[in-house]
Amino acid sequence: MCDYHDTEWGVPKHDDQALFEYLILEGAQAGLSWETVLKKRENYRKAFAGFDPRRIARYTERDVERLLGDAGIIRNRLKIRAAITNAQRFLEVRKEFGSFDAFIWRFVDGVPLRSRYTDFAEIPAMTPQSGAMSKELKRRGFKFVGPTICYAFMQAVGMVNDHLIDCPRYNACQQ
Repeated sequence: MCDYHDTEWGVPKHDDQALFEYLILEGAQAGLSWETVLKKRENYRKAFAGFDPRRIARYTERDVERLLGDAGIIRNRLKIRAAITNAQRFLEVRKEFGSFDAFIWRFVDGVPLRSRYTDFAEIPAMTPQSGAMSKELKRRGFKFVGPTICYAFMQAVGMVNDHLIDCPRYNACQQ
């Protein structure tokens, strides 16, 4: 967890492949701890074709059954089907906007929001921006993208810098 915090969390990401990976992992995390998902991340990469949305979008019911038998991932039928649906919707968004990055970063006007929290208790579970993102993703047919999941996604991909102001990563995670 420390390595993840010190090298990845909150670093602005603009690569569509990375954004897709975080979107799927955040959805898988729903109701669980991020530590649980992080420990299974490599297994997810293997099970979900390196998070290639083009390949995942073509998964069939046979693939769903295969994934349900994979002890290395979270074996939840709804979350597995959501990953497939989200891959299909992701490709649609990318076609419409040129990249998923161009679409998703619009929710923060292309610039990371910079919080000024001094205590973990101050960090919200959702914001108006994550609510707007959730509403638009759901409108487009994405699954497991509620406002809390969207906020966790925004934090992870650096759309919002929620490192505490005394954290060494606070200034490092600005574009």
